[in-house]
Amino acid sequence: MTDRPRNTGLRRGLRLILLLQIAIAGMMLVIDIPAQLPPGLFDRERLPTGPISPGDQTRRYDPQRSPSDFMDRTSPADIALPDQFADRLQFELRETEGMGNLLLLTGAIAPGDADRMAEELDSLIEPPDGIALHSPGGTVSEARAIGRIIRDRGFPTLVLAGASCMSSCPYVFAAGAERTASRQGAIGMHQHYYDQSRFIPAVFAVSDIQRGQGETLEYLIDMGIDPAVMIYSLKTPPERIYVLVEDELLETGLATNVID
Repeated sequence: MTDRPRNTGLRRGLRLILLLQIAIAGMMLVIDIPAQLPPGLFDRERLPTGPISPGDQTRRYDPQRSPSDFMDRTSPADIALPDQFADRLQFELRETEGMGNLLLLTGAIAPGDADRMAEELDSLIEPPDGIALHSPGGTVSEARAIGRIIRDRGFPTLVLAGASCMSSCPYVFAAGAERTASRQGAIGMHQHYYDQSRFIPAVFAVSDIQRGQGETLEYLIDMGIDPAVMIYSLKTPPERIYVLVEDELLETGLATNVID
């Protein structure tokens, strides 16, 4: 007789814990729903479309699409580029007029891509004359790792006409010994997740976010880039992108050369 109240209380306690866990899981999923839906679905503010210009540089951002409408194009692309991005980086050697033999990196930046790039470079008979970029971004830590490979080997980086380098991709671009940006390309920045699980709301990952931002600032300083460039990233929500104009690229040192 004496065990029944104790067992009843234990069952009630376990039931309450289970209900609490279900409630927490439901709250986390509800909070994270906007991150799983198409960009801009809950963004009611009307944003401009078409090519950017100084003071008019924020656009909605879909990482699945090449944002060719951001660019003021007056001539054909320097090299042929895909309309859709692959789920991870693709590597292809391209011979170009006046710029030599470039290793073109296209697609999203995924975990393991830094090791894959090092293997790709080691497999080449001769090193490329530069690294051309066309990427919607991806994993920030992986972008930094790729950047350190580029800096260690002394390659220049390029964002050519028709190409875009978005989200974490500018950190790869920042690593070039020389950094050439076309006025007919696009380099854009916004806030990052810093490798946290998308099913964990940011309110529970403040420490991870701050550490990631600190590591990125340190990386930019190591690359000789004005860390003030992070202002454009921190002020722009993930579902939008801020496309830098020529003065911003040169003043922050993100680009060392801007071409047509």
